[in-house]
Amino acid sequence: MTSNPEWGETTSGLEVANTYAQYIEGRNILITGVAPDGVGEGTAIAFASQKPAILILASRTKEKLDAVAKLIRESYPGVDVRVVQIDLASQASIRDAASKVTGMIPKLDILVNNAGATYNSRRWTAEGIEMQFGANHIGPFLFTKLLFPLLDEAAKQSPAGATRVINLSSHGHRLSTIRFHDYNIENKEVPPEEKPFSPMPPAFARVQEDGYMPTVAYAQSKTANILFTLYLQEHLQKKGIVSYAVHPGGVSSHLGRDHDEEMADAIAKTSKFWKNVDQGASTTLVAALDPALNSPGGLYLADCQFFPSADYTKDRDVAERLWHLSEDLIGEKFNLD
Repeated sequence: MTSNPEWGETTSGLEVANTYAQYIEGRNILITGVAPDGVGEGTAIAFASQKPAILILASRTKEKLDAVAKLIRESYPGVDVRVVQIDLASQASIRDAASKVTGMIPKLDILVNNAGATYNSRRWTAEGIEMQFGANHIGPFLFTKLLFPLLDEAAKQSPAGATRVINLSSHGHRLSTIRFHDYNIENKEVPPEEKPFSPMPPAFARVQEDGYMPTVAYAQSKTANILFTLYLQEHLQKKGIVSYAVHPGGVSSHLGRDHDEEMADAIAKTSKFWKNVDQGASTTLVAALDPALNSPGGLYLADCQFFPSADYTKDRDVAERLWHLSEDLIGEKFNLD
């Protein structure tokens, strides 16, 4: 249970940061996917409000990063905010970004894998991985691996559970498990347990001419975020590092800018309340800061509280299978020992 069960969908990220100010001040924090008018911006501003030691913003577009960094410097002049470009669809870019981060800080207290992408047509990463699975899961998997020594160092200097990895997922994960036989969504035959869940709204069930299923691809990547979190939780608690997955809620942002009108309408019906970016950041802040969460009492949060995720996201065997597939796709082992 969280420390503040009265918090919910309207809770402000700034309010959460203010409540847990002592767990932000003097700590090093990194957030991916930071751009104006997005959840990453709301998250960055909330953390910046309470005097972190170094706040690193990582995203693909330098102009967008600089715009958020400028806003933070104007609002909170005492904050040491730095920017790092990263393209999570390019493993070379991820390695370069991780190298730069390692040169900036000796330890990393909180990593927020906030970046996410959703597309209506087939795209590929630089390595030939389906874009949503590649950028939403494989990219953060590699980035976390490369930053793990910094997280490990922070954990050695902090109370158990205060060092955290937060992975943004979505309630959309409920539409698909991991398609191990077809993770690139090429419409290959898959066993019954890997088939998408139905019935779905027609827009979500859409299959493109080349066999691509955009919503299934997105859902698979969001399931992967939770299974990644599960594996981290299971293996890192002994090191004093905790991980949580979060659903930020329906947030008015630019995430779905690639969608056509039919898809946009279907998505609009998935939430009765649409949050601003400050409210969209609040669950991330709870997951990253609440001292009641120093020892895992759950896996997945929504509206600032623990929330049940699909049963298959809690399957340790599936999490381990995904871990090994992810290692294969980055070409190296991610050893947590």
